[in-house]
Amino acid sequence: MIERPSARYGQQRLTRRQRRLLAGGLTVLVLVAGIVVAVVAFGRFDNPAEGELSGYRLLDDQTVEVTISVTRSDPAEPVVCIVRARAIDGSETGRREVLIGPSTQKTVQVTAAVRSRKPPVVGDVYGCGTDVPAYLVAP
Repeated sequence: MIERPSARYGQQRLTRRQRRLLAGGLTVLVLVAGIVVAVVAFGRFDNPAEGELSGYRLLDDQTVEVTISVTRSDPAEPVVCIVRARAIDGSETGRREVLIGPSTQKTVQVTAAVRSRKPPVVGDVYGCGTDVPAYLVAP
């Protein structure tokens, strides 16, 4: 390759080999970044506790009784689940946090009454997690 003065001819382009190395390096960088994002996302979305609605019963115009099945990867660890009441329009009209203490079984069934601001038509489980607030832990 002939060296030409950059002041007169402008900056020289990359050689074919340099372009291939640059493209290969960028490809590897993008793949590594994708793997890192996937590993972090998997760690965040891997929920060690899962709640599933088993049933609900309307007690009166302000209360629904919600029964959930809670499955944990570690039954010795306490979890908290949020159960809620919903009105006819689908809006959440009541909510309650339920502490599920340590157990010997992976799956336990829990029933909780939820007070509602409007007449409830359904009860459901919003979700469960292992971040138990301090105010739910028994002294």
